[in-house]
Amino acid sequence: AILLALGLAAARRAKNPVPTGVRGVIETLVLFVRDEIARKTIDRKYADRYVGYLLTAFFFILTCNFLGLIPGFSTPTSSISVTATLAGFTFVVSQAGGIRNYGVVGHYKNLIPHGLPIAIVPVILVVEIMSMLARPFALAIRLFANMTAGHVVILSLISLIFVLKSVLAAGMSIPFALFVYVLEILVGFLQAFIFTVLSSLFIGLAVHPSH
Repeated sequence: AILLALGLAAARRAKNPVPTGVRGVIETLVLFVRDEIARKTIDRKYADRYVGYLLTAFFFILTCNFLGLIPGFSTPTSSISVTATLAGFTFVVSQAGGIRNYGVVGHYKNLIPHGLPIAIVPVILVVEIMSMLARPFALAIRLFANMTAGHVVILSLISLIFVLKSVLAAGMSIPFALFVYVLEILVGFLQAFIFTVLSSLFIGLAVHPSH
């Protein structure tokens, strides 16, 4: 609902020759994801095909991360079920992209580097399949752990006031908690960026394997 409201607000100013306000911010981020992430990690012939998914993931994660900074709201991306679902989407999109370009057999054949001795092909195939399955797992755990860690630190700092029952503890805990809170703004953007970059990289490896 938040993203829809922001999108509609930006779309109403789409005809303005100079982007300002909400449109200016959104357009800057859209161009950043397209030019600096998608087109630099996916072959340019296929990159724009996946920009829609990457933008969806980026803005969804960014909004979820920032929601947790508003009193009374929680951070959806601090739930492993949410991050696992997002990573699952990346896995499906990357596999679908590879199959679309090379077919089922050709896509999974690309997992094996060319020119290997036949004897070690089965071993390499197992290793590559495990690596392929580990990518979405790493995506899910990385986002979940980073978004949970900041909240745990803030909660621990505030809890010190009640554990120690000291004004001195409050004088130290609250400034540190505020510092971590401000740092969470940077972390929220950084984690959305990292998830999008890695998703784009995995898609790029599937649709245009290096070997």
